[in-house]
Amino acid sequence: MAEAFDTRAVHAGRQDFGELGVHAPPLDLSTTYPLRDLERATASLDAFAAGAGSAPDPIYARLFNPTVARFERALAELEETETSVAFGSGMAAITAVLLDARARAGTSAAHLVAVRPLYGGTDHLLSSGLLGLDVTWTQAANVAEAMRPNTVLVLVETPANPTVALVDIAQVVAAAGSVPVMVDSTFATPVLQQPARHGATLVVHSATKFLGGHGDVIAGVVACDEQTAKRLRQVRVLTGALLHPMGAWLLHRGLPTLAMRVERAQASAILLAERIADHAAVSRVWYPGATGGDPTGLIGRQMAGPGAVLAFEMAGGLRGAAEVLRRCELVTPAVSLGSVDSLIQHPAGLTHRIVGEAGRLEGGVTDGMLRLSVGLESAEDLWRDLTRALDCGHRVGRVEIRAA
Repeated sequence: MAEAFDTRAVHAGRQDFGELGVHAPPLDLSTTYPLRDLERATASLDAFAAGAGSAPDPIYARLFNPTVARFERALAELEETETSVAFGSGMAAITAVLLDARARAGTSAAHLVAVRPLYGGTDHLLSSGLLGLDVTWTQAANVAEAMRPNTVLVLVETPANPTVALVDIAQVVAAAGSVPVMVDSTFATPVLQQPARHGATLVVHSATKFLGGHGDVIAGVVACDEQTAKRLRQVRVLTGALLHPMGAWLLHRGLPTLAMRVERAQASAILLAERIADHAAVSRVWYPGATGGDPTGLIGRQMAGPGAVLAFEMAGGLRGAAEVLRRCELVTPAVSLGSVDSLIQHPAGLTHRIVGEAGRLEGGVTDGMLRLSVGLESAEDLWRDLTRALDCGHRVGRVEIRAA
């Protein structure tokens, strides 16, 4: 296999193209398949029921789809894991991981250790009690103290959503001991970080974000070893949380440009983070590439770069942040991230609104915080748009401060 990531991204998951006689990824939309040999079909069904990733006959799309399987192979190549399992959304992928953790606990109580901040949906699911999990919330440095004899999983997100704080994966893995560690690596993508290299058992992506990159597919994926994948495939079959083949086709088509997209957006984010930090309307910037943003030196050791997402605090608080959203024209005020166009959103009011106030504060999510996902537009055009919006936010914020 070629050494360079860019080359692997172009050719990943295309091993059977020569045999198929195609140049572009084929799309199989079949929901069911003809089965003329009952004995062979039954054997295939049994294999899928046991969590196999392939069998002689595809049987039914909820069990297996070749378009989905090609994307799974491709992503595993990029994450340097044995395999991966794709789902209909990032939350479906995380739910499958949690259901598997609950099942592994058997009749015992399933205890999880989770490091805040996490994506709001993940935080809410863990806190809801829906899956019957006992969760201890902690910081990365305190994982070892939070572990119990019945701990079945440790969850971290790095860079974290929305503060883009970095977590030392190897340190968490060492603290977890024999307990599996799940890393949500959505913000980094395999371009910048491969958590399995540092001991993570499961690497989760909301593929909706950078992997898809064009705002037109909802998907999730878990990169892992084959033993773990077998269990996750069983969860997927039982729950019906499959990824539609059109989504898999879009994802596979987008992988060849992943490195180019991430690196270009990252270059602009580095520039914008520096300029935003100097603006009078902003009291703080969260970005791994900013001064103090990488206190343990993980960039260059764990991550290849600081990424394309940053957050900043408006000195004028909530009113200042709301005014920036109203005034942005080129930057789109919308949730999600990792798209070719730049997106800005208010975590406390949107992505993390479902998290309780105490959880938001513990995760560093404030009312004045805005999260910016930098896209592929000209950095200078983005800065002109942000400058105008920040100026407006600053004026509104000063009025608010004086009124207080």
